[in-house]
Amino acid sequence: MKELFKEFSEFRRILCLCPCCGEIVRVSDLHIYAKKPIINTWLDNFENKNYKFGTKENKFEEQEADLRRKAQERGRKQSQEILNKFFNDHMTPAFIKLKLDPVDIKPVFNPIDFLVFNGMNTKETVDNIMLLSKETSNEQLNCLRNQIKTIIEKKQYDWQVTRISQEGAVEYE
Repeated sequence: MKELFKEFSEFRRILCLCPCCGEIVRVSDLHIYAKKPIINTWLDNFENKNYKFGTKENKFEEQEADLRRKAQERGRKQSQEILNKFFNDHMTPAFIKLKLDPVDIKPVFNPIDFLVFNGMNTKETVDNIMLLSKETSNEQLNCLRNQIKTIIEKKQYDWQVTRISQEGAVEYE
């Protein structure tokens, strides 16, 4: 009799694959009952962890939109503060005289220092695009800048817009 119960307890460790739906089930789930406690299997542990993970995932999904919105607000505020400080502390007087909106200025740093989308922050359309750079005695950098200037003057460039979604999907326009 003891051997019968021991054998039945082992049925919990035997897993079956349903030929119809592909679900993993235990032999013991086939409406066979035991009077003694059954030892947990790796599938019990996996299902428990999977359930807990699913619960956490659902909770996060409920909060995700709000968390993203708050993070964007914080990021925009911080970047605006940093940009304003950088603009006022590090821009040459010639750049400051242009009276540009710091939000319209995008740092590139090499070979051009800044790309300016004039009017982007305050209007629906961009008035113009400017490339700003401080003068330098670096011949290699000046050579690159001259090449860029020549390409722009000869209109030998192609403008492409690439958008990256919050989920990381890349879309080319």
